[in-house]
Amino acid sequence: MKKLSIIMVTVFLLTMSYSCSEEFLTKAPLGATSENVFYDAKGIDALLIGAYAVVPGSGLWDISWGASIQNWTYGSAASDDAYKGSELTDQVPVNDIERWAVQSTNNYPADKWKLGIGMGVDRVNKTLKVINATEEAGTITAEQATKFKAEARFLRALFYFELRLVFGDYVPVLTEDTEDPLVVSNVNPEGAVLTQIISDLEFAWSNLPESQAQVGRPTKYAAMALGARAYLQDLKYAEAKPLLDNIINSGKFSLMPNFVDNFNIATNNNAESIFEIQANVNDINESLNAEMGIGLNWPHGGDIGMCCGFHCPSQNLVNAFKVDADGLPMFNTFNDVDLANDAGISSEETFVTDNHAVDPRLDYTVSRRGIPYKDWGINRGSNWVRKQADGGPYLPVAKPFFNQSERYSLSTTTGWQTGISANNYRYLRYSHILLWRAEVAAFEGDVAKALELVNMIRDRADNKVVMGKVLITKLPASVYPWGAEGDVDWDEPAANYQLGLYSSFANATEAMTAVQWEQRLEFATEGMRFFDLRRWDNLPNKIGGKSMSDILNGFAAADARVRASFMSGASFSDGDKYQPIPQDQIDRQSGVIEQRPGY
Repeated sequence: MKKLSIIMVTVFLLTMSYSCSEEFLTKAPLGATSENVFYDAKGIDALLIGAYAVVPGSGLWDISWGASIQNWTYGSAASDDAYKGSELTDQVPVNDIERWAVQSTNNYPADKWKLGIGMGVDRVNKTLKVINATEEAGTITAEQATKFKAEARFLRALFYFELRLVFGDYVPVLTEDTEDPLVVSNVNPEGAVLTQIISDLEFAWSNLPESQAQVGRPTKYAAMALGARAYLQDLKYAEAKPLLDNIINSGKFSLMPNFVDNFNIATNNNAESIFEIQANVNDINESLNAEMGIGLNWPHGGDIGMCCGFHCPSQNLVNAFKVDADGLPMFNTFNDVDLANDAGISSEETFVTDNHAVDPRLDYTVSRRGIPYKDWGINRGSNWVRKQADGGPYLPVAKPFFNQSERYSLSTTTGWQTGISANNYRYLRYSHILLWRAEVAAFEGDVAKALELVNMIRDRADNKVVMGKVLITKLPASVYPWGAEGDVDWDEPAANYQLGLYSSFANATEAMTAVQWEQRLEFATEGMRFFDLRRWDNLPNKIGGKSMSDILNGFAAADARVRASFMSGASFSDGDKYQPIPQDQIDRQSGVIEQRPGY
């Protein structure tokens, strides 16, 4: 299948009408493109590709890390899943996101707003205007126009969904019919933003095909999946249920054999994928067609030597992968004692890897000392981490990273963010659908259905483990990559992996707790955790009987065991559930854009 080529081009749309008497005086500035060249099917598709190019949230006009669609800051580092990583003095604005102390002048949320509204929604609305005008002129058929509109409205829904995750309902609702966006307030009637998202997605799933010739373009099932996730943010289970069932009953998707298949370049666009953010490298300068928004999040020093050591899994997350004698999660006691880490221990000193039983997904999500790291070698610990005291003892999250054997062929050869690769981001996949459907079942009290779906995910998770038991406890530079002969027993698993299936759930409350836990493990470090905690905070039993505040403040207090004083004084409250409206937007549209209440 063809892969949608997202070319990073800047399209400056001029006004659509000119005065007849002054038209001959009008001269387009250099670098601008007159809008009338887009009034055919080929031109409209070029405009759509320009809108797709905005989706990753990176590589355009200095907008990058704060706008990443992977939400490693707002959804991961702001939660108990991950640390900012790196060190205190680098990318200081993320310190405040991690500590729930964001000011309205923080440039990271400002980037998210500018990309979502100023580039994403704006490009889509201008594209829709061209589609409408071209259809009216008879240059394209009604069928062609409908197909183009369906893709465009999917993209607009995606931009608004991402904005709503970060800013809540305090974003201006703009469509192709908006006469003057500068006078549209971000204070909306209740439910207005969700209504706009669902309206766009309903049109999309009603008119998009079941499959696309080019991977990267959405199908009707991608629209349904995004619609279900949008409903779930408000716990609208009854509305999400039929969308999830339609996807499951379509027979179009299946779980890949192995959990790690969702994170390898070789298995991009697989049977589990519903909508992937496509990534290309080495096609244009600095590989801007890849995911630049996570360009800081690669191993920083040691033998790999990339940039810049950000987005490192937390000790709390590592502890969450511990299992009991039956191979099941330790819901209430997982964080009582830390799984052993090498914080403060040099690579040349002795460190014995913890033998506590763990879920096999741990070492595909986290890179720990003394465990093989893909095909790069034994993780040597401290020498591979930028600064343990600030960023914790673990390497940047392992899921997006490529294999050493793929370096320079499937990773970038230009620019300074040398971890950029052709690894797609699986934004919507079948495991999301199954676990969201399990959540619906748990809420409805259908514990048998919840049990079936959770066990499907757990059964798949046990299909493949990291192999290679490291037998040495000191890891100086001379060990790289695999030590001497006999230092690694390749016939043994790298750690004590155990995973059991649930035999039953006593009631709906127990089922919901298991579903919540499974979503954390399956989607760990993928930018979802904070948003999940926020929506579950509105359930009767909240998150396993604890509030979002309980969980995050407990995480901050316990974190001193690993990072000393980093989270000292940090306190999470309900006012921290959303990012502040950027001050520069309030200043630019004084009296129109307002700060959200409670900030």
